[in-house]
Amino acid sequence: MELALAAKYIGAGLATFGLAGAALALGNLFGQFFAGAFRNPAAADAQRGTLVLGFALTEALGIFSLLIALLLLFAV
Repeated sequence: MELALAAKYIGAGLATFGLAGAALALGNLFGQFFAGAFRNPAAADAQRGTLVLGFALTEALGIFSLLIALLLLFAV
């Protein structure tokens, strides 16, 4: 019984690595955008839609990994 509980906690902890990946990806995404925007400010407005799309998709993957972790903790 304790082994199954420990496995559930370990699985939920491993599922939260997706949140760390999302945080790293968001930092990289915004860092690269700002580096490009400072290099060429005239093109920054044209790339803002791509930035928002990348932010939304990356954040959704982080939220999905949080959902999996919560499902492992409370539903299984």
